[in-house]
Amino acid sequence: MLMEYHNPVLLEESVSGLAIKKNGVYVDVTFGGGGHSRKILQHLGPEGKLFAFDQDKDALLNTVDDHRFTLINENFRFMKRFLRFHGIKSVDGILADFGVSSYQFDAPERGFSIRFDAPLDMRMNQDEEVSAKTIINSYSEEDLKRLFWEYGELRNAPALARTIVTARVDQPIQTTFELKNLLNKYLPRGRQNKILAQIYQAIRIEVNNELEVLKSFLISSKEVLKTDGRLSVISYHSLEDRLVKRFIRNGMFEGEPERDMFGNYTVPFKKIGKLIVPTKEEIKINNRARSAKLRIAQKL
Repeated sequence: MLMEYHNPVLLEESVSGLAIKKNGVYVDVTFGGGGHSRKILQHLGPEGKLFAFDQDKDALLNTVDDHRFTLINENFRFMKRFLRFHGIKSVDGILADFGVSSYQFDAPERGFSIRFDAPLDMRMNQDEEVSAKTIINSYSEEDLKRLFWEYGELRNAPALARTIVTARVDQPIQTTFELKNLLNKYLPRGRQNKILAQIYQAIRIEVNNELEVLKSFLISSKEVLKTDGRLSVISYHSLEDRLVKRFIRNGMFEGEPERDMFGNYTVPFKKIGKLIVPTKEEIKINNRARSAKLRIAQKL
């Protein structure tokens, strides 16, 4: 049974950014509904290969029946390890789309959406032990404040953390709506959904360790891409995009890259083109594309 995932964001732009070679080897590290993978396969010849990653078991139902295609049910932070397992040491291109899929948002039991009352979950990988419920009911006030400040960029992070810690003394906070109702006084009229989405984003990033996974992936991409290989990355919030932008520019997440004996920076990538965002037409068709940013780079 094919699971209903979202329309792939920036599909044409992200795939064309790979400059696909007919018989090349490519990786789609965020398979989801398979839209980007199917598009890549259209450009590959009979000897080409595509490896895809998705840690969500539900994504396996969307697998593609094609001898050139291999779907790996693992977190993409382990890309290098599993490519080696399949005998692949280097690849011609890597595509990543970091958005939470529409399927995950629209499945109430997954707990990703602000629209449904559901158990506090938010795990991309259902086999992981730590869920949103774990974090909300066990993190210290200081740790909750940190994640709301760093991952949600919320000015009232201290008040949010204090309210949660005080409320859970009486009974655990179990569902998304329990959390929403508890924090309702911090949701300004007219901006309720925006602030709530930032709160959920912060918890989701912590549950799935998303920024550390992103860093591991970018470092691995530098190691497995061939010279002139392409990296095509779609991000959805400033925390992700900042890391991608810095890594493409400097080959590192903080500080400045080293210089060679002539004073030139030694960096692993060069930027290809400008930042790409969805057109008004695409956003009209798929509202979830509105915050997407695509950056393309080439391995030096």
